[in-house]
Amino acid sequence: MTPSLTPAKLARLRLAAQWILPASSGPAPGPVDAVRRLTALQGQDFPGALWSIGLRAPGTTRSDVEAAFNRGELVRSCPLRGTLHVTVAQDLGWILSLTAERMMAGQAARHRQLDITTPDVEQVRGLALALLEQSGGRATREELFAAFEQAGQGTRAQRGYHLLFLLSLDGTLVQGPVNGSAGNGNSQFYVNSAQWIRNPRTLDRREALAELALRYFRGHGPSTVRDFQWWSKLTLADIKAGLEYAKEQLEAVECGGDTYWLAPETADLLGGSTPGGPPGARSVLLLPGFDEYLLGYTDRSAALAPRHAPLTVPGNNGMFKATVVAGGQVAGTWRKARGAAGQQRPPAGIVVPECFTDLGPNQHKSLEKSAKAYAKFIGT
Repeated sequence: MTPSLTPAKLARLRLAAQWILPASSGPAPGPVDAVRRLTALQGQDFPGALWSIGLRAPGTTRSDVEAAFNRGELVRSCPLRGTLHVTVAQDLGWILSLTAERMMAGQAARHRQLDITTPDVEQVRGLALALLEQSGGRATREELFAAFEQAGQGTRAQRGYHLLFLLSLDGTLVQGPVNGSAGNGNSQFYVNSAQWIRNPRTLDRREALAELALRYFRGHGPSTVRDFQWWSKLTLADIKAGLEYAKEQLEAVECGGDTYWLAPETADLLGGSTPGGPPGARSVLLLPGFDEYLLGYTDRSAALAPRHAPLTVPGNNGMFKATVVAGGQVAGTWRKARGAAGQQRPPAGIVVPECFTDLGPNQHKSLEKSAKAYAKFIGT
């Protein structure tokens, strides 16, 4: 009989599956381990993505995560939904082999509006590779745009963004080392994917579908087929094929009449060895905006109450605020303190929480602990 669980338990199981709570009593995972667990981690806000990785790799600092990018172990590109994600460098190619064609087709009308043709893409590809060869193998977005403009390829009105998007989808460019000279290091250099990514994994289509399905449900489960389809944007036929290949290595649970798939070790947290169900009921965590804990699913109601959604995503504009998560539930938002004179000292001197409801004394202690972990991560 398929076990049944409540939305609250489902949410806490996701904390464990995503390694937001300690994964095990073994050695703490590093940045590459954390990203590999999620396969692709939402990354349009680069500082937030760094914290998403850091909180899943306890004890690491921002410098540690940046070093993984600088060594070529992690990269940022657009492998899913036309949005920037962080992946392990060796995984990017086989993920794009499943998703790139559909993303290109989905943007075809927009590219016609921007007057982007196949010869245009060929030209800017040559320009980009020539610039990288001349500049020591790395270039900023601004330098690439300048080269495009000089050759008569306009970059205004998002045309430049879409040219770089296409060069990322076809595997020409990837965002790799951190640009430490740009403000606070909140951007990356573009590099030649073929030169930067060492030993890329090569999978045939069946292997890739099985791998993506298995890793999504292991790293995000409990989750449904609908969640996976939204996250990956694959066809339903491919989704079903991938799950068919992978489900012998997964477990199933039921919630609200729907079937959710998850890793066996995550399902084990429902057993008798964990009285009260999955861990994390008393945890208070600080997650960045756009974290996979919310962005990894089409149905976010297990963790985000409908009445709190407008406070988390104001105007439903797609801009997710950083969240305070108490017992697996979004209980507020937070921001980094500006440190202006006369301000009341926030937790750990770095975080200003704005909770939807009052937290208890023990929850405030947990919040303080999480704030100190964040402060240590960014080196404050």
